Amino acid sequence: MASHYPFSQVTPKIEELAALCTGNGNIAPELYLEHNVYCGLRDLDGKGVLTGLTEISEIVSKREENGKLISCDGELYYRGINVKDLIDGFIADDRFGFEEITYLLLFGRLPDKTELDDFIKMIGAFRRLPSSFVRDIVLKSPSNDLMNTISRSVLSLYAYDDYPNDLNVPNVLRQSLELIALFPMLIVYSYNAKRYYIDGDGLIIHRPKKNLSTAENILYMLRDDCRYTKLEAKVLDMSLVLHAEHGGGNNSTFTTHVVTSSGTDTYSAITAALCSLKGPKHGGANLKVMGMFNELKQEVKDWNDDDEITAYLDKLLNKEAFDRSGLIYGMGHAVYSISDPRAQIFKNYVEMLATEKQMEKEFGLYNSVERLAAELIAKKRRIYKGVSANIDFYSGLCYSMLGLPLELYTPLFATARISGWSAHRIEELVNGKKIIRPAYLNVQPRMKYTPLSER
Repeated sequence: MASHYPFSQVTPKIEELAALCTGNGNIAPELYLEHNVYCGLRDLDGKGVLTGLTEISEIVSKREENGKLISCDGELYYRGINVKDLIDGFIADDRFGFEEITYLLLFGRLPDKTELDDFIKMIGAFRRLPSSFVRDIVLKSPSNDLMNTISRSVLSLYAYDDYPNDLNVPNVLRQSLELIALFPMLIVYSYNAKRYYIDGDGLIIHRPKKNLSTAENILYMLRDDCRYTKLEAKVLDMSLVLHAEHGGGNNSTFTTHVVTSSGTDTYSAITAALCSLKGPKHGGANLKVMGMFNELKQEVKDWNDDDEITAYLDKLLNKEAFDRSGLIYGMGHAVYSISDPRAQIFKNYVEMLATEKQMEKEFGLYNSVERLAAELIAKKRRIYKGVSANIDFYSGLCYSMLGLPLELYTPLFATARISGWSAHRIEELVNGKKIIRPAYLNVQPRMKYTPLSER
């Protein structure tokens, strides 16, 4: 196949043509300022441009004092309730929280015990893929990139739905609940296919259990012996809760709104969101953190030496280490400045897991990097609003302690976030009156046509 060869061998002119794309498509940066265009839908201060309204979640990073906005500790609200309070609630009852959070995001209120039990049973009943789907769709076309495999599987489910194009809320809700229930199977079976056909390992397929939570089923289906500890499942459940939703303005959720506004089907809308989440600037960020730490562990001989750690971090900022991007991955966030509430909550449970796994030394290294990186970035980049660790900083460490393969890191994000995507899709269907169509200003000067013989 052509894709096995360098472009220059297949089409000698491709590099020359690509240079035309780059040269002729390079818009001068000053034009954005001249026409008051906000790149990436962010103003000059980095704040997102308001493009819609939502009741699903809220991110707080600033408070008004004496008529001025000042940075504050970050807060995250699901349907008006602080996520910290939600987590404290289900932890106090010693139960899993992802299913309850999914109910809250979809229906706008917390369920009572009977409603929650019925909802969990409904999700369990939906954990059944169509007959031969695993064999015909998942196993027959394995891929190195699980997000592509999962996206293809979601699109394929369209063909198994008797009412795929029905946009009435009851039908879309049914489709959403089925996808939420099926995602653990889709991500694990996609990994199993890759593990067997591409990596040359064994193939073991476990069916989910209806009485297990989403987090428990992921560990149960993924592990050959189906065994896991209670703390492992609790920490994974916590990760799902904290990744389930994060405001309507993140890239994949905004994609859900945009695609939904066109009137397309649920499977296409969720696939579009998956394709957005796949990007390393969005859902793949924790992989960058893991790669950075793998190199750091090789370069830093004494993990208790602050000076040695700082020296490596300084190389990162100077584009002299890892991928030479000048970034310390996992540090900083587009919205939060003083603190990311998700990271603060998650860090405590990751520390518990590190104790169970006897990996306190590794957790200590992450803790030191978080502290030293914040100080170094603020000093070198003159960032006075504050720099803090985001949830990606600790999620990679958590997944590695759980023994989860790197290929599943972003799919796990999707398994959580589909609850938020589904809520936003329904919100757009209920409230959206027009197709989302932003404006782009053409800055190409008018040109006269030149006959072919005169070019």
